[in-house]
Amino acid sequence: MRYFAGARAAAGVHEEKVQLPDDSTVQDALSALALRHGSALARVLLAASFLVDGVAVRDRSAALPDGIGLDVLPPFAGG
Repeated sequence: MRYFAGARAAAGVHEEKVQLPDDSTVQDALSALALRHGSALARVLLAASFLVDGVAVRDRSAALPDGIGLDVLPPFAGG
């Protein structure tokens, strides 16, 4: 997992590894992260976008294969 901007601030780390069961989804990962880091990150995750190995994923029920990277991108202001 890699966190950017406000997600990094809410998680308190830039990057971390998370162990999940083999059949996990993006939502499973997000639930685990919210439990690990608390309500500040949980709020960010509600509005965040995600990249799975560099590809945008909007479907939180998408499979998250073992060893894959998940980037958490909070909404950004500006242009």
